[in-house]
Amino acid sequence: MENPKKRKCTVLHSEYLSRKPWYTVRHERLALPDGRIIPDYYVFEYPDWVNITAIDREGRFVMIDQYRHGLGETSYEIPAGVIETSDSTPLEAARRELFEETGYGGGTWRLLTSISANPATQNNITHCFLATGVERIGTQHLDATEDIGVHLFTRSEVLGLLRTDSIRQALMAAPLWRYFAEFPEAGETASGNSEKQEA
Repeated sequence: MENPKKRKCTVLHSEYLSRKPWYTVRHERLALPDGRIIPDYYVFEYPDWVNITAIDREGRFVMIDQYRHGLGETSYEIPAGVIETSDSTPLEAARRELFEETGYGGGTWRLLTSISANPATQNNITHCFLATGVERIGTQHLDATEDIGVHLFTRSEVLGLLRTDSIRQALMAAPLWRYFAEFPEAGETASGNSEKQEA
């Protein structure tokens, strides 16, 4: 299937309203290809992000829980974070984030998909990696403001979380659904309840 024909707007005016970490926003006046004008358009700028669908040698998914103040909820997620300027590649950032948040590493890695949180108003991409055969190689190395629990879930438990909307972050749910779409027949190699790991 061919991509749709590109119909790019012309930027008539652009100015930054804020240039702070996690709140960089610019205001623009745009002209559509047919000449119509959008007088007020706002774009939020972020660095690219990474997340990791990590599965250990026993077939368990390495998950985290984290409080998200926007919704005021603590829910399950996959490990994720921002690509730092010190990261040479998205893969390096993903390996670093998995280790920092969970203490897990190693295994076989590949890019699963690249997605946008909201292409209408955000300029960044989230690179979603699949890491299989990971193992615990250390302890968490969290930032001063992070409070993250680590869990090991079976395939059926993760599917249950997805089906009950217990994974609220769309950027986390999307690569998990992608994984299950690509590997619909993968069997579980571990059973029982989730295992809470101590930080």
